[in-house]
Amino acid sequence: SSRAQRRLIAAIESETRRRALLVAVENARGTAVPIADSLAELAQLTETAGDEVVGDVIQHLEQPHPVSYVGKGKLQEIRELRDTLQYDAVIADDELTPTQQRHLEGVLDTEVADRTSVILHLFAMHARTREGRLQVELAQYRYRLPRLTGRGIELSRLGAGINTRGPGETKLETDRRRIRTRIATLNRELEEVRRQRSLHRRQRSEAGMPVLALAGYTNAGKSSLMNGLTAAGVLSSREMFATLDPTTRQLRLPNDLHVLVTDTVGFIQKLPTDLVAAFRSTLEEIQVADVILHVMDMSHPLIHEQEAAVEGELAELGVAARPRLQVLNKADRVDQNLRAALTRRWPEAVVVSALTGEGIPDLRERISRLVTASFIPVRVNIPYARAQDVNLFHTRGMIEKEDHRSSGTIIVGKLPASLIPRFQEYVY
Repeated sequence: SSRAQRRLIAAIESETRRRALLVAVENARGTAVPIADSLAELAQLTETAGDEVVGDVIQHLEQPHPVSYVGKGKLQEIRELRDTLQYDAVIADDELTPTQQRHLEGVLDTEVADRTSVILHLFAMHARTREGRLQVELAQYRYRLPRLTGRGIELSRLGAGINTRGPGETKLETDRRRIRTRIATLNRELEEVRRQRSLHRRQRSEAGMPVLALAGYTNAGKSSLMNGLTAAGVLSSREMFATLDPTTRQLRLPNDLHVLVTDTVGFIQKLPTDLVAAFRSTLEEIQVADVILHVMDMSHPLIHEQEAAVEGELAELGVAARPRLQVLNKADRVDQNLRAALTRRWPEAVVVSALTGEGIPDLRERISRLVTASFIPVRVNIPYARAQDVNLFHTRGMIEKEDHRSSGTIIVGKLPASLIPRFQEYVY
């Protein structure tokens, strides 16, 4: 029966789930996010990845120990917790150096991972397209390469011919060489993907269609908002990093203007640098957007810290000065007092609920005003034989006045800068 099958699946999953102990170092100078909240986020990441969190340990240090991550006494405490918590994995809240990871595994005699490896695992779980899988694989290899150890070194047989492995080359060296070769291959394949994306973006630009990018912290509701705006049918999930592969859909605004909306991967505190580098082609969708919609979860207790983290990443991408509209999502989850406080904090933001549809019409109107703010005023006379350009003006521009005369269609309005060259011959 289906009930028996579900019990079997649950039993299998319970056997394969690791029991994870979380470990974090709290800097004496403090961080943007309190250590307890950072650990809570790591716990959510770990649970999403399929493991069970059985406890956490916090060490107060000026900075993580360069060899053991935590101090000697705390390391002994963690080791002793093995008897009571029965953990079989330790996960650090920071990215561990190869030295730290090897030392911890040696002392604790258990598997040791870090925040970066958990995030990479989640990305691997959710990558759907070829591009997404390539990007995740590249990030994983970049992460693993410096962490290869000399365990199980095997001397190769002596080679007698040209291009055979030389005497004494170890399995470790062979593995490193294979990984470097694979990284080079992935870089070439992703460069081809990047060229294809660039071509598509150039075609969109020539068509004069403005582009909006949805950016925000993971699980802020970007995909749900995308569905609410465009009926895109994008996977919407409460899981972290449910959306990795960007989806682009057309949106018709109240003034009949057509724009493209792109859903992008969510940001997070301590986003691994290798991941940012690997997802360069995807993140370029944000870099070329005409307008960025920064989606925030107004029900999250760390909304201020999440907003700062996203703005920091946008600054790193070089788009800090790009036209921006802040969207306070999940209004259905907050009371009036919190709503009032958040709108005082972000008075220009649009309050919406992607779930109920509240605020979506207002958001469309605000998008219209923001997109057209950079349009260029023109007055053109388009011959009747070029009716396709009249239609293009209707769908890509803003029409203030239209008149039909013997010489053609007179239009007074505004156009995106990218379309001005196409209409230059009609200007009068």
